[in-house]
Amino acid sequence: MLIEQRLAELGIVLQAAQTPVANYVGAVLTGNLLFLSGRGPYLPGGAMHTGIVGQDVTVEEAYGHARVTGLQLIATMQAELGDLDRVSRIVKVLGMVNAVPGFGQQPEVINGCSDLFVEVFGERGRHARTAVGMGSLPRNITVEIEAIVEVS
Repeated sequence: MLIEQRLAELGIVLQAAQTPVANYVGAVLTGNLLFLSGRGPYLPGGAMHTGIVGQDVTVEEAYGHARVTGLQLIATMQAELGDLDRVSRIVKVLGMVNAVPGFGQQPEVINGCSDLFVEVFGERGRHARTAVGMGSLPRNITVEIEAIVEVS
């Protein structure tokens, strides 16, 4: 199935890929691997979801923020590859959660991104993953996620 058609079926419209805010690029393609820089839960117009999960933000809200971040990662794939059907496999995801000390539900939060990848890419969206808690994230965003993607 064409990924563009799948996005339409899901009612997903990708926003423009986020512009890096420092001295780095959004993605690097080397060989058949696309390395995606960490992305956050940015919304159209530049707003972002901020706060500390377990204090200011619930696990359910943070799950939604991880989904928004996954959409940013897909938009970056689109911008870099030109065609999302070039995605052979989501290989690895690293999800970081801005959380209170002792928080242990990082996997439930990062599932927002993982679930999205499987919805959009099917079996090609299943990936290896690490989900960790952080004492802080840039600009106090709730989640930051990076990914490695195999491309054809």
